Amino acid sequence: MLRVPMTVKGAESLRAELQELKTTVRARLSASIAEARAHGDLKENAEYHAAREQQGLVEARVRDIEAKLSNVQIIDITEIEHTGKVIFGVTVELLNVDTEETVRYQIVSEDEADVKLSKVSVTSPISRGLVGKFEGDEVVIKTPKGDVIYEIIAVHHL
Repeated sequence: MLRVPMTVKGAESLRAELQELKTTVRARLSASIAEARAHGDLKENAEYHAAREQQGLVEARVRDIEAKLSNVQIIDITEIEHTGKVIFGVTVELLNVDTEETVRYQIVSEDEADVKLSKVSVTSPISRGLVGKFEGDEVVIKTPKGDVIYEIIAVHHL
């Protein structure tokens, strides 16, 4: 089975979410279900049905996280020799050749991607265009607004 790459921080975040779901959230939902059950007739008890539905969603998320963690290959980018090559986990500093704006992105797994935090999925068009390239290379990235030419200014192993 192919192992899915994930950064150390991404794996830690999933483990923390799993711990929260298994301890705090499960206990809170059990208490909510018990309280709703105490109100009597379950057929017409909206609180009970809502709590049971929420419990199902939590259990599905627990199974999802456990499956992901069992199939993950954790990549600690700080342990990998810096060669200037863009690989999974690095933070890339780019210069838009046309606008002279600089941007920074970390290349992460799909589960960790968050554009607001400048974390882009390894499967995104920008990542696919960057992976395998080196500092100093120019790359053309296809975007909805057209092709954008970036120069790779720096590759950081943070």
